Amino acid sequence: MLTLEERPVPEPGQGEARVRMLATPVNPSDLLFVRGLYSGVEARFPAPAGFEGVGVVDALGPGAGNLAPGQRVSVVNGQGGNWADYAVVPAGDLIPVAADVPDEQAASMVVNPASAVLMLRHVLAVPRGQWLLQSAAGSQIGRMMIRLAQRDGVRTINVVRRRESVAELQALGADAVIVAADGPIDEQVREIAGPEGVRYAVDPVAGATGTQMFKALHEEGRMLVYGSLTGEPILVGDDPRYTLAGRRVVEVFWLGYWLPRLDRAARDKLTAALADLVREGVLETEPGRRYPLADITSAVTQAESTGKQGKVLLTPEA
Repeated sequence: MLTLEERPVPEPGQGEARVRMLATPVNPSDLLFVRGLYSGVEARFPAPAGFEGVGVVDALGPGAGNLAPGQRVSVVNGQGGNWADYAVVPAGDLIPVAADVPDEQAASMVVNPASAVLMLRHVLAVPRGQWLLQSAAGSQIGRMMIRLAQRDGVRTINVVRRRESVAELQALGADAVIVAADGPIDEQVREIAGPEGVRYAVDPVAGATGTQMFKALHEEGRMLVYGSLTGEPILVGDDPRYTLAGRRVVEVFWLGYWLPRLDRAARDKLTAALADLVREGVLETEPGRRYPLADITSAVTQAESTGKQGKVLLTPEA
């Protein structure tokens, strides 16, 4: 259960900074965490929530680096705690934000944008002209993947549940959009990409959707699973045609694994690329409704509503 508590303003320790939060999104990973279902971070309840956001540096602990009070920063909080007026985080996890990046973009500048860039360009390294298959294509990260793939010359096949999403995604630059209810996803994919299937896929849904996407893979295809919206398993062994021939690979992608393993130069290069792509609108997050922290229940209800528009934000001073 989510509750709002009054606590003393936290003090930063060695190498830490205290940030006065301006806005923080309600992401699927946040909701998995508060339900005790997020495997990436062990929650010992009661626990603070919120993995990203934007704020202003309020105070610095000893050895906090080159930050300055009053500096606006994107806040990556690996242990959760950004759904608050103030958050204390390692200073190295703060990303200075340029003045021309608005708060609603800076608040969501890491989790979805960094995942999109790392999956498409680094982990899968999808070549120009290849097909990328993705599910939950109408989500914020799904829309980012469409725009980023189009920019990089990658063709996309996009799986949606709502027929109303087809025209929207085509207008964004989607090469093909299929509705899951129209038939097995793998059969629809092969009608578009050819009988051999696709070499690259990303899936945050799992369950029957992920299983059918696995069957849509080329015999040397790779699929990254970066979520489990259904909470159900992907069945890769229910049909021997797909497990006894070829070299199909299903991998987990977790941003919390990848980011800490980037050295400082690679991380700086990534954050600079993210800022540029946000400015260009490629990795833009559609802003949704804003809620004060005291109305967290309404914010979560809106974030989980079907067909919602934009990313729900919590703003301490809303």
